[in-house]
Amino acid sequence: MTNWLNTLLFGIYPYVCLAVFFIGSWMRFDRDQYTWKSDSSQLLRTGSLRWGSNLFHIGVLFLFFGHFVGMLTPHFVYEGFISTGHKQLLAMVSGGIAGLLAFIGVTLLLVRRLGDARIRATSKFSDILLLWLLWIQLVLGLATIPLSAQHLDGSMMVALAEWAQRLVTFRSGGADLLLGASWVFKAHMFLGMTLFLIFPFTRLVHVWSGFATLGYVLRPYQLVRARRMNLPADHNAPARRNGAA
Repeated sequence: MTNWLNTLLFGIYPYVCLAVFFIGSWMRFDRDQYTWKSDSSQLLRTGSLRWGSNLFHIGVLFLFFGHFVGMLTPHFVYEGFISTGHKQLLAMVSGGIAGLLAFIGVTLLLVRRLGDARIRATSKFSDILLLWLLWIQLVLGLATIPLSAQHLDGSMMVALAEWAQRLVTFRSGGADLLLGASWVFKAHMFLGMTLFLIFPFTRLVHVWSGFATLGYVLRPYQLVRARRMNLPADHNAPARRNGAA
């Protein structure tokens, strides 16, 4: 991969994806709130949805927060109690287990959506495309584990983390750190960024609502009053007169 293409994909494209991710999410919430949902197909068939959805969400949530913390935590924060090599080994084992759970889950969801005529008939193109992209992304993620095992010193993990930290702090030179990375790592990263790009235009927007539910823990309680408390004091007088008559 030439230097200019590497810079385009890993130096410029990430900012395009993040800009669309945030601005697009805000615009969809502002203009199309009735489409801000997960479009569940549970009413059509529960069956494999329970297993597929639970396995996928458990695995993918662990992977998301694992990537977020692992890539954005500076090296000096953890170097005092865990070495780079041990951190990479921990990431390989835990990420491999979570990735396998998510892969099984999304496979069940994909088979269910394509194999059931009723569900497929009510599915949007974006629904099927999203499941295929997630499936491929998880395959690529699992494929990085054998490659990571070839250099257990953690050098590649440090390079990937430094790339991510330079992106979020708007420092240059991050793309150059990936020149020697395998195409599997690059494909996994590119597809991961693309998921952020299409996020506002798919059912993935319901993830925002999932995080927003934390606000229910902190908001003040609601005071509910019965309607009869707001009626005038003599609202029963006509009924009493009619009964007397």
